[in-house]
Amino acid sequence: MSEPTGKYSITMPRDIAEAAKARSGPSGLSAYVAAAVARQIERDNLNELITVAEAEHGPVSDEEVQALRDQLAQARRVQAQHRSSAA
Repeated sequence: MSEPTGKYSITMPRDIAEAAKARSGPSGLSAYVAAAVARQIERDNLNELITVAEAEHGPVSDEEVQALRDQLAQARRVQAQHRSSAA
């Protein structure tokens, strides 16, 4: 079931609106903008979570971030290998 919708009027720079319209495809500008706003809300929520975690545990070092990025990259390589061998 789809979420109820409402109609809103927003103002944005014309060049951004035109670029969004050009990229929105068959789902339309409203769906494109709604998806973009949903992603921004997710980012805002994540930033709030990071702020709380860092206040409790201290900031994450650049080395820790890089180690996690390396782990993620390795996991993606393994996953891609599994997909290609299963095909």
